Amino acid sequence: MSQNLAAPATPAPLAEFLARQERIGLLRFLTCGSVDDGKSTLIGRLLYDTKLIFEDQLATLQHDSRKHGTTGDDIDFALLVDGLQAEREQGITIDVAYRFFTTERRRFIVADTPGHEQYTRNMATGASNAELAVVLVDARHGVLTQTRRHSFITSLLGIRHIVLAVNKIDLVDFDQGRFNAILDDYRAAVAGLGFRSLVAIPLSARFGDNVIERSTRTPWYTGPTLLEHLETVDVDADAAVRPFRMPVQWVNRPNLDFRGYSGTIASGTVRRGDRVSVAHDGRASTVTRIVTMDGELERAGAGSAVTLVLADQIDISRGDVLATPGAPSSIGDQFDANLVWLTDQPLFPGRSYIIKLGTRSLSGTITRIRHRTDVNTFEQVAAETLGVNDVALVSIALTAPMALERFAESRELGGFIVIDRLTNATVGVGMIETIAQSATNIVWHQMAVDKEARAAQKRQRPAVLWFTGLSGAGKSTIADLVDRKLHALGHHTYILDGDNVRHGLNRDLGFSEADRVENIRRAAEAARLMVDAGLIVMVSFISPYRSDRDAARERFEAGEFIEVFIDTPIDECRRRDPKGLYARADAGKIRNFTGVDAPYEAPAAPELRLRTAEAAAETLAERVIEDLRRRAIII
Repeated sequence: MSQNLAAPATPAPLAEFLARQERIGLLRFLTCGSVDDGKSTLIGRLLYDTKLIFEDQLATLQHDSRKHGTTGDDIDFALLVDGLQAEREQGITIDVAYRFFTTERRRFIVADTPGHEQYTRNMATGASNAELAVVLVDARHGVLTQTRRHSFITSLLGIRHIVLAVNKIDLVDFDQGRFNAILDDYRAAVAGLGFRSLVAIPLSARFGDNVIERSTRTPWYTGPTLLEHLETVDVDADAAVRPFRMPVQWVNRPNLDFRGYSGTIASGTVRRGDRVSVAHDGRASTVTRIVTMDGELERAGAGSAVTLVLADQIDISRGDVLATPGAPSSIGDQFDANLVWLTDQPLFPGRSYIIKLGTRSLSGTITRIRHRTDVNTFEQVAAETLGVNDVALVSIALTAPMALERFAESRELGGFIVIDRLTNATVGVGMIETIAQSATNIVWHQMAVDKEARAAQKRQRPAVLWFTGLSGAGKSTIADLVDRKLHALGHHTYILDGDNVRHGLNRDLGFSEADRVENIRRAAEAARLMVDAGLIVMVSFISPYRSDRDAARERFEAGEFIEVFIDTPIDECRRRDPKGLYARADAGKIRNFTGVDAPYEAPAAPELRLRTAEAAAETLAERVIEDLRRRAIII
């Protein structure tokens, strides 16, 4: 006998609840401020007072309050979000803690961010997706340096709505004069940061005054409670009225009969029958279907995850941006941006990174630090490098044009992250300030006599042999021997030697890490022009940083860049010491000398590895010639 195995129907009260939750909005906000201002306690109080703590959680909280708490016999609400053992032991927030809670009027995702200066990068992470910031100030201490720092970073990250929560008002006897003085100080501190709304609330997170319920101990305060304001503040007004934008996340091809373009709508709305265009080339088509997991729609707006089906078969791929035809995004490969540096590894202009913007990733170079901002005073100061938690206005050049918008107009197409090419770690977060209009007007002029024609005349294929290794390894010696052999065979070559180039093109550069980065960038650009002339170019530079050599490789076509690692032990280099440099470096007369007090990063997978301790320079040079023949660079 068969049985009906259909899933049981959802109980009516639960179904009504789920339907209601789908209709109410979502607000993402963060708490920030200085150490011990009560950020974690405030979130814990919100969760407790909105009845979102289960009985077992409450029992654990009571137990932990006795063990780790700082509120005597009272419940320490901060322990609800200070989850790391180190946080509980030190009584501070280190990582970003996210919590979800809901009321009848709105759903919330709140990020509790750390207050200590050394965790500013964590705070920036929490702010990256927030729409509102609750800036806490201890009523006893008022506006502090970290208050200003966090407010500045929230402004950079596009947050335009601020709640100034003057916490611990009970510790100043609910004094209205103290509250007003702090509000005046804060308004003066953030003047010019572009906040659209600023609501100040006197509260006590520990005792719940003006958090959920209006406090009878602040009769002079007539504004909303914190929860009332969070439930009603309008943070979505702009996204819906801006032109339609949707970065394509992936091309949806479940079968041969369906092709759709999936992504989350960044701004504006789209309707079935609307015309949309691909931002970078203007090709347009008509939307025939708007598909979601819950069925097809007639209309979708900002924040909706959809798959658009178009009437025409046009070439669209991940990273492209669909837009309103009459109001396309800017297309460019150069822009200025505010950058928050997140890592202890310094930033140096000229070094290549991966820039991930929207759904597309490109190689890019931070070409210039225009100024660093002192986040304590907002003063703009000159800088050659950036360290952890530094904020600066920088210029960035990408390797190809892409759809760009100012961050003030679009977080999705104006905000980006910077990724280290070797470690794949996120090292910076940026917000586009201005787009260089000239970037799309500068076009490589294609000559009638091209690279292939010049190389064919010389009976060779153009290439660059990038010799790298420690000082004294034998780079220049082997490169010179290779050059002589190629010349004798009738080939056209040139050598870019590190020392020689520093007499002219790079004579303005020293040996700091920033100058070494720029030294290699210029050498790579010069070599690229010579390869375009059809030459075989020997580049003999220490080039100690792997990321800089990888960036140099990217400037050439496939097969044109041959990395030759002159692998010589440092003890052997010291023994040779042809210029006496190691002896001077050991005596402290030369600073930042590679192998002594500056690092050398050996190639991970060079095309050629030449061990000078195992063979004579003449033999190794002949190996290079044989490799060039094998690659058909020479005949």
